[in-house]
Amino acid sequence: MSPALRFKTIGIMGKPKHQEVGETIMSLYHHILNSGYQVLVEESVAVGIDVADDHSATWETIGDNADLVIVVGGDGSMLYSARLMASYNIPLLGVNRGYLGFLTDIQPQQVTEKVSEVLAGEYKEERRFLLEANIDGETEKDRYSDALNDIVLYPGEVSRMIEFEVYINDSFVYSLRGDGLIISTPTGSTAYSLSAGGPIVSPSINAISLVPMFPHTLSSRPIMIDADSKVDIVFSQDNQNEARLSCDGQVRFPVAPGEKICIRKRKEDLWLLHPEDYDYFRILRTKLGWGSKL
Repeated sequence: MSPALRFKTIGIMGKPKHQEVGETIMSLYHHILNSGYQVLVEESVAVGIDVADDHSATWETIGDNADLVIVVGGDGSMLYSARLMASYNIPLLGVNRGYLGFLTDIQPQQVTEKVSEVLAGEYKEERRFLLEANIDGETEKDRYSDALNDIVLYPGEVSRMIEFEVYINDSFVYSLRGDGLIISTPTGSTAYSLSAGGPIVSPSINAISLVPMFPHTLSSRPIMIDADSKVDIVFSQDNQNEARLSCDGQVRFPVAPGEKICIRKRKEDLWLLHPEDYDYFRILRTKLGWGSKL
């Protein structure tokens, strides 16, 4: 078991779109301050709520100084924060103020109790990997991004099929004509991939899923491969229009006919903390409506 972490400075990130989210952030902010910790609230979150100026900070400042980042919001907020914080090797703890909450597992009515337990050393640790994608090996910001959930190739126009070839570790796998392809991590297996018929994959498994979207041939099926594999997708020259590449549904850029999408496992991973009573399969049962024991 890893030595207990010592927390001194706590960062708070999220997206307070609704009044309830802002209320949870303020309750958490005052609770942590009153417990004797330093607090840094991401400046985009601090705007519009009563946070002292010296407690407002950029996400870079939070990354450089925080010992723990608490993310308040839905899974989208955690996806956003994870991509930013993975480079800093800082643990993240999620408070659910969204809809599903696969990643933000503390409920708002338990926020002070569960956060206090974690700060006192009562927690479980977990590591989850991210993927990164670029076009033709480019690393410019507008042609590169990473993803915790999934990377999705899809048509630039509605109701227009696209053609592409898939290569794994430089070996040709198949040509596919359809609505696109979802490359999903285990974390993302309960997101868009699940809706497209992909498998639910335990976060502890080092694998990614390739899930075709509405393929033209019924023989096209999801496959799982080692997450350390190189995945290359060549967008066919025969396509007459650009496609789009989406990373976690939050970063998008165009793909022109003939270009190659390069997808790799990111070197830095996401470090998550959970309350001690966290149970991944209980979350699945709850969120997906699975039956209880007979």
